[in-house]
Amino acid sequence: MEKVMNVLKPKPNPQQLLRDWQRKLRQECRNIERQIRDIQKEEKGVQKAIKEAAKRNDMGSAKALAKELVRSRKTVNRLYENKAQLNSISMHLGESVAIARTVGHLSKSAEVMKLVNNLMKAPEVAVTMQEFSKEMTKAGVIEEVVSEALDDALDSEDIEEETEEEIDKVLTAIAGETAAQLPEAIRKEKLKQPAAHSVEDEEEPVDDEEELEEIRARLARVRS
Repeated sequence: MEKVMNVLKPKPNPQQLLRDWQRKLRQECRNIERQIRDIQKEEKGVQKAIKEAAKRNDMGSAKALAKELVRSRKTVNRLYENKAQLNSISMHLGESVAIARTVGHLSKSAEVMKLVNNLMKAPEVAVTMQEFSKEMTKAGVIEEVVSEALDDALDSEDIEEETEEEIDKVLTAIAGETAAQLPEAIRKEKLKQPAAHSVEDEEEPVDDEEELEEIRARLARVRS
């Protein structure tokens, strides 16, 4: 009975398909905007933690936090690129529907296929775009996309290696002269330290490490 109902059910016209797809694209763009806001909000706390680490001459924590900040900013840049490509897909779909009014059906779009392929490699939208590509393939807008694209996106442990230069720039920009002088300050501090350490001295870095791990975990959550 269900198969009969599916056969009798009229296929959506190009205009209806466009409205459905554009609604999904707008929703995906809103999700990206929310993720960007969450990351940038968390970054403010990281910047504050970098300044605090610099003040106490804790170069290790400051540099680790700066690395996380560089990584988050790359994620934000990639999210903006994803959003731009989603908007571009919507624009090209509008053009396809305009053509469909003349020829009576949706035609294949090489540009849409290229954009969908690119976004299927983006971890943040890969799953959504796989479903999207199935619908578009069924409607004849794009050809079937190779399934490995999704596997590559989900299996890849991004992110490009953060260079020392990028990390140092972040340190200098946020902590200013304090960060620039950190290595020398640490060397002087080590010379001042006595050979024996109290139990309290040994426990203090543990607290710093726990705080650093907590900040890293929060950043990882908002980036995921």
